[in-house]
Amino acid sequence: MAERRASTPRLDTPRDTRRQFVRRPSYDADTFGVFAEQFARFMGTATFLAYMTLVVVVWIGWNAVAPDGAAFDAYPFIFLTLILSLQASYAAPLILLAQNRQEHRDKVIAEQDRQANARAHADMEFLSREVASLRMALGEVATRDYLRSELRALLAELDERESGRAAE
Repeated sequence: MAERRASTPRLDTPRDTRRQFVRRPSYDADTFGVFAEQFARFMGTATFLAYMTLVVVVWIGWNAVAPDGAAFDAYPFIFLTLILSLQASYAAPLILLAQNRQEHRDKVIAEQDRQANARAHADMEFLSREVASLRMALGEVATRDYLRSELRALLAELDERESGRAAE
């Protein structure tokens, strides 16, 4: 009897008035996006156009030439028009989804390129400052040619002193 009382709704607790909907099917957005990109990529090929042209030509040819009992779509080809518009109505959103995903990838790549360019620019500025400071430091350092000329001048002066002492 205690089980029966627990399963019946109590009057002192509010009832849950929210509707319980059937759970919607879930899907992986990335997997669906990859499918959309592959579909859009295939629809942009000559192979797809050749297949589609072949299907339409065979469809029209069969329904124009076939006996009355075998033809399934009469002259205005209403069913063919329906199939083609159905294909287009599914293709357009898939192509847009693929374009949106590509646009997002392009934005990410552009941002990464911008950051890499900013780092390269900062590195170049740093290196140019370092080169400028090295040039300034080297301006104060005696070069090898300058030292040789000074040593030659001192040697010549010492030779003159010795020759002057020897003459004395």
